[in-house]
Amino acid sequence: MEGTGDIAIGQVVKSGAGRDKGNIFLILGIIDYKYVYIVDGEMRKISNPKKKKINHLIIYNTVFIEFQDKIKNGEKINNAYVRKLLEPFKKML
Repeated sequence: MEGTGDIAIGQVVKSGAGRDKGNIFLILGIIDYKYVYIVDGEMRKISNPKKKKINHLIIYNTVFIEFQDKIKNGEKINNAYVRKLLEPFKKML
């Protein structure tokens, strides 16, 4: 993967490198063609997202449209909501 062209806000990703390797996250924001902000609602909360390189992520095809819509509309999102969305993916680990 070379850039953020295939990435969307609300997309499920897995960390492939770093201390958080193997953890599941949601894309909270796209910084530029190399970096995104990721959150999981536990260690990386909405108030303190992790800046991560795209090429250190394993991209899943799942995109939560309702999460994407809430971000675009400026609605308040809490960490419990993020944890609830990611729960089925964490059970697969």
